[in-house]
Amino acid sequence: MEELEERIAHLERANDDLSAEVARQARLVERLERRVGMLMEREVEREAAGQMPPADRPPPHY
Repeated sequence: MEELEERIAHLERANDDLSAEVARQARLVERLERRVGMLMEREVEREAAGQMPPADRPPPHY
């Protein structure tokens, strides 16, 4: 019986640890989604203003 209680305690701890990790990753994904959205909005604004991204500009010697 004691062995089963130890196993249950271990599983509960592992479950709590995994739950905390999933919550942390969910927050990270939400933050990254917001950042990607902001970057996409900036790019749309640049395109609307006719600005060419630095990587697409010809070098100065052209």
